[in-house]
Amino acid sequence: MIRRKTPGIYKTPAELCLMVQPGLVTAASLAAVREAIRPGISTLELDAIADRTIRSLGGVSNFQMVPGYFHTVCTSVNDDIVHGIPGSRILQPGDIVSIDSGADVGGWNGDSAITVVLDDPSRPEEVAARRLLSDVTEQSLWHGIARLASARHLNEVGEAIEEFVEEHPSTLEGATYGILTDYIGHGIGRSMHEAPPVFNYRVRQRGPEVKPGLVVAIEPMITAGTTETYTRDDEWTVASADGSMSSHWEHSVAVHKDGIWVLTAEDGGAAALAPLGVTPVPIP
Repeated sequence: MIRRKTPGIYKTPAELCLMVQPGLVTAASLAAVREAIRPGISTLELDAIADRTIRSLGGVSNFQMVPGYFHTVCTSVNDDIVHGIPGSRILQPGDIVSIDSGADVGGWNGDSAITVVLDDPSRPEEVAARRLLSDVTEQSLWHGIARLASARHLNEVGEAIEEFVEEHPSTLEGATYGILTDYIGHGIGRSMHEAPPVFNYRVRQRGPEVKPGLVVAIEPMITAGTTETYTRDDEWTVASADGSMSSHWEHSVAVHKDGIWVLTAEDGGAAALAPLGVTPVPIP
């Protein structure tokens, strides 16, 4: 019997270097979308902005490499959680919008997501609640990344994310935020989605060892209500079953011999990780 060697999940130092540029291109696409997003713009216009940015920097959209998906980003609005398809929808004041983008440069991948809440002076309490949801989701991501810097095993990341969410309940009395369990993070490299799985919550298994060469996309998806979801008729968009608002934040992060580096943040995550006592180190 011939035993086939399972491909490893750890990149070489040279391969880690090749992942820096796709991360930066992905970050630039999201920065361009963030600059343009406003009430009155369509989600398809945001998609075009991201596509132009990625191509101008020598990359291609890795989302377009997914069979059956023909856009550069996913735009998930309000109770849509993930995989929303850009189209004619016009963004409205007060919308909470998650933008997920990814770039392939030279056969290596970046993947990242942000959430933006549009202002609406006529509904300050609703806007404030949506911003809190986004802030808690984003900070849970950074707490997960910070744990990666000291973790022995990968699943400590999900523990850190869930701990932070539990400590920061919703502004609604007695309500707690829901961390999706059906959709999780993943390894990333030659393909946008690779092993290992990256959980956003506690699990019994320890997961793979955190050591140089590990590259993962950490992406908590959190709702203001239920964790139950359904897929809309377009067969892509995942929405919350109870209509509750949602937020999605994501970064691709590399572990190397000197520390960690957030590939999809221009500063490697330095500003966000400083309050958590972590100093990211550029990939040598």
